[in-house]
Amino acid sequence: MKIVLQNICCFAMIMFWQTANAQNYLGAGNYASITVSSSSSSNNTDPENTINGKGMDAKLMEASRFLSQTTFGSRINEVERLVEMGYEAWIDEQMNMPANFLTEEMWNNWDRILAVYPEKFHKYLAELLYYRQMSATQLKPDSIAPPLSAEMVQEERDDFLDDTFGPSGLHFNNIWWHNVMTKEDQLRQRVAYALSQIFVVSSNSDLGDEAESLTAYYDILLSHSFGNFRDLLEEITLSPAMGFYLSHLNNSKEIPEENIHPDENYAREIMQLFTIGLFELNLDGTRIKDSNGNDIPTYNNADIKELARIFTGLGPGELDQRMYDAGDIYWTDEAYFGLDLYAMSKEDPMIMYQEWHDTGSKELLNGLSVPAGQLGLDDIAMTLDYLFNHPNIGPFFSRRLIQRLVKSNPSPEYIERVSTIFNNNGNGERGDLAAVIKAILLDPEARGCESLLSFENGKLSEPLIRHSFISKMADLMPYVYYETYSFTSYDSAGVVYDLVEEYVDPSTTTIDYWNNGYEDAQSLKQYALMSPTVFNFYLPDHQPVGELTSNDLYGPEYKILDSSTAINYLNSVYNYVGNPWWNNLWWNWEDYFTQVYPNYDRYTKLMEDDLEKLIQQLDIEFTKGQMTDDLRDNIRNFVDESPEWVEDEFLAKYIIYLIMISPDYTIEK
Repeated sequence: MKIVLQNICCFAMIMFWQTANAQNYLGAGNYASITVSSSSSSNNTDPENTINGKGMDAKLMEASRFLSQTTFGSRINEVERLVEMGYEAWIDEQMNMPANFLTEEMWNNWDRILAVYPEKFHKYLAELLYYRQMSATQLKPDSIAPPLSAEMVQEERDDFLDDTFGPSGLHFNNIWWHNVMTKEDQLRQRVAYALSQIFVVSSNSDLGDEAESLTAYYDILLSHSFGNFRDLLEEITLSPAMGFYLSHLNNSKEIPEENIHPDENYAREIMQLFTIGLFELNLDGTRIKDSNGNDIPTYNNADIKELARIFTGLGPGELDQRMYDAGDIYWTDEAYFGLDLYAMSKEDPMIMYQEWHDTGSKELLNGLSVPAGQLGLDDIAMTLDYLFNHPNIGPFFSRRLIQRLVKSNPSPEYIERVSTIFNNNGNGERGDLAAVIKAILLDPEARGCESLLSFENGKLSEPLIRHSFISKMADLMPYVYYETYSFTSYDSAGVVYDLVEEYVDPSTTTIDYWNNGYEDAQSLKQYALMSPTVFNFYLPDHQPVGELTSNDLYGPEYKILDSSTAINYLNSVYNYVGNPWWNNLWWNWEDYFTQVYPNYDRYTKLMEDDLEKLIQQLDIEFTKGQMTDDLRDNIRNFVDESPEWVEDEFLAKYIIYLIMISPDYTIEK
């Protein structure tokens, strides 16, 4: 059969279809029996590209969708690179990258912050003189406040520097954002963030005063993101941050005469939230039923009490060496049981103080018998081994990790496939997280396009992920903002004040992508390690009122979507891209360090060239090929109805705004 096509551009194409091998469709990839010739070509174009799909953006859109599950945002060059190398090769490359940890970087940046505090004192002193003058004027008009003496200034300076507080949760927030914005090991960073929502500690506790406890804990998650679950579970158990947050730090054996009993907090949560859950599960995550059709609990209160005895005797591993060297720890030369978080090392794991451990026998969890007289760490190892080998742990953990990375309602078949890999990676290893993550990301339910049309597919994008995506998409212009003060005398008339704001060359300047996190936490109710409770920002089984609940589906992220956060999100996006006077992606609260402004010029250039090119590019980068016709029409109408005096620069940014507040962007499919 011979088919001749000619388009309005005087481009003629003849296709010879071998009817013996004819297929039931003609399209991308299905052209093996077809020969294509053209009347003309340019720029070395291949006529076959008209039917082989190479001229389409489908592969870019699929790759962009994959990267939305595996990174904190990716530019188009990374999308194109993924198309060339393939998904599995990209995962392998990411897993072989060295980890970028937080603790050392946090300390380096804290030293930088301390170095500028003498300059900040000038600002403090200028403000002090100003308010002294204001007070004097209120008492008697036209009066002049007496100047400060040199001794008074030195005293103020000493007090100011002594009151320097940190490093705190604020400094963890800054370094965490810098890492996810700049480091190449994006899959590790994304998986660690997912794990932080399963094995929860939070700076919404006294941990918020101790940044190194947060960074050290997060480094555990980064270190074990592609390791073995059993190793991860042990390091979490011995972490000072977890020990403090779930109160098994300095957890004493029972002393009846002093009314002291083992703390049950960690014993409960390691089962309920970290390993086996509340009810016995099949491999596919569905609940096992007893003969009466009832759910079967995995443990009871007696198990919690027995398990609490296991986690007794853990205490500080070392002193906080920095504080000790500074003379802030003056009452002891070594760590001891009962030493609190303030003085203990927040980075070294807890150790066992055998005299404070309950050495009696323990019977718990349907057959776990812990003999009397063992070392405390042996008791813990036996318990962790038992939990690790419990049949629940594969489906329980797999479902939660799928929810964080791919979708809220994985099918039982999907959970079973991943659980099978958790139980055995193919080489006899149980709990291989690298294999589990690869299974999650490459599963047909994660990659297949046909499931996109299913009602139960997808998830509400986390607010923090939506924020990071736009922050990674925009070009960022660094600038330094600081205030300078000079003094001719220590009175109000002797202060000379100047405000300096200058752009810096990113090729010659260290750019600090520091986000203090409080705007995200307050307005959108989410930032890393800032959940309100050990139950995370939302429960995995949360069901919002409406169609999801009526269809017995889950939507965890809807827990933090309410009338307040919905409006705050609109306002936040307006500040990211729409506000011509306050165009900012985040705040860091640190004077004398680089801030960044977003630059959307590359989108403006597309707008100037062709609106349809801009829409198509934004569909690839922002909506992963799922931009609806309704949204496309809304964008076109918005542009058509905009006054002529509105510049393309603002139109391009407002188009991004429209996309970011649409379901096409906020719902991941």
